[in-house]
Amino acid sequence: MKKAYYYLFYKLYKFSEAAPSRWLSDWKASLATDLLILFVFSSIINYYKIFLNPTSHIGEGSLMFVTIAIISVWNYFIFHHEDKWKDIVRDFDHLPKRKNRIGSWVVFSVVLIIVSNFLLSFYLYYQL
Repeated sequence: MKKAYYYLFYKLYKFSEAAPSRWLSDWKASLATDLLILFVFSSIINYYKIFLNPTSHIGEGSLMFVTIAIISVWNYFIFHHEDKWKDIVRDFDHLPKRKNRIGSWVVFSVVLIIVSNFLLSFYLYYQL
């Protein structure tokens, strides 16, 4: 699971590097992983409210702030503390081209599923 998370960061980093601005690509990739995790947690909270407890106030206000803070600090220590992201990028740069291409499609699919699920959860929540 840890290796898959590192690979997600790696692909987001490479995507940031391909953009016109290469400035702070490691931070942009980290922010993207933060957002994806936040989308997953928000979806879970929305589904909880939709299916289990519609009158719940979970996920409002301070809980979301605490969640964002925890995710950000967690990713800081995983990727940026002592520049660990450089080792991650260096390790995954040595993957064979075919394996990297397959991994790109898997990452793209996972990101698409997470974002679609997030949008669906809000759509269903606001249908209540």
